[in-house]
Amino acid sequence: MNSMNKKNRKPAIRFKAFNDPWEQCKLGDVGKARSGFGFPDSAQGGTSGLPFFKVSDMNARENEREMLIAKNYVTASQIAAHNWSPIEELPAIFFAKVGAAVMLNRKRLCRFPFLLDNNTMAFSLHSTKWDADFAKACFETIDLTSLVQVGALPSYNSRDVEMMSIQLPTLLEQKAIGEFFYHFDRLITLHQRKLDKLQNVKKACLEKMFPQNGESVPRIRFKGFTDTWEQRKLSSLCSLFTDGDWIESKDQSNFGIRLIQTGNIGITEFIEKIKSRKWISENTFNRLHCEAVFPGDILISRLPDPAGRACIVPNLKEKMITAVDCTIARVDAKFCASFLIQSLSTSNYFSFVNTCLAGGTRQRISRSNLSNYEVSIPSKKIEQKQIGQYFKLLDSLITLHQREHL
Repeated sequence: MNSMNKKNRKPAIRFKAFNDPWEQCKLGDVGKARSGFGFPDSAQGGTSGLPFFKVSDMNARENEREMLIAKNYVTASQIAAHNWSPIEELPAIFFAKVGAAVMLNRKRLCRFPFLLDNNTMAFSLHSTKWDADFAKACFETIDLTSLVQVGALPSYNSRDVEMMSIQLPTLLEQKAIGEFFYHFDRLITLHQRKLDKLQNVKKACLEKMFPQNGESVPRIRFKGFTDTWEQRKLSSLCSLFTDGDWIESKDQSNFGIRLIQTGNIGITEFIEKIKSRKWISENTFNRLHCEAVFPGDILISRLPDPAGRACIVPNLKEKMITAVDCTIARVDAKFCASFLIQSLSTSNYFSFVNTCLAGGTRQRISRSNLSNYEVSIPSKKIEQKQIGQYFKLLDSLITLHQREHL
């Protein structure tokens, strides 16, 4: 819907049998924006009546596309006592209007009467002008963040929303488009729920397949292994444990040795992003006495988000280095890197990291603190390897669903 020919007001791609230009109008011509009400704590907690939606309700699993449930409901007597006016001009689009949630630009469809708090807004659709499913898709193309007013908190008002220009096709074409995106959204939701389930499975497995505080063996392990796990400092498991190199902008090049980082997305994703590709020359590498990074090395980000995030360097066919905000952990041949990377994903590990954070607004963990982390590790490398392979398969499934979701 964004790919619109402005001259003849026709989209670049459309369903057969539709050729009429779309009608240009303002949102205020085809609906009405309304802000919410103050919702005192004393009135919250109800389980029957009309839903009283808050921004946080958009996070509910059932509300990915359409608002179906709420944490709070209010009765007719409460509505009368507070002089609240429910949204009954339906369908409507619900979204945040104040605070950080505004910048997420999320919208939800509402088909049933509801109330909303004063951090949110609803746009009631004129029923003769809109197909509800088309409206949901249309609003996904509208950038409400462009209305944000400068101030302490991001915000906008109903008048600004109603002044935004859009283009609408006939109701018949809206219905065809809306049905298409409805099924598309359902497919996305299905993949997201599968992804959530896999991530929860991994979280549960990490809790049960690694010893918890005060324990010397995990609650679940592969058959044939009964030995007590050892406690080893992280640096003692590595043949190299050092920080990356300080690379300034002037040291970067358009070719040569690849500079890779963990960022907050993981190494593989970072490498695949074209805009993230950086290099230094061979001369700079030698002049700065840089430490080369090899496939199989573990890079640990010392900066948020989150500090301590660890990734294994993939098999790139080029020479690599990393930046100073990453610690390089080259696992000794006596131990298994695929096991260690999972140990650096457990809740115990991140609890340790959080106790060591220091600095200003972007707190970090030092290499010396990382080196002292006590890793619980099986004495036999074969057990380490089996655990590593199990989680590697699980990670591959998670990555597959992440890519399908995108």
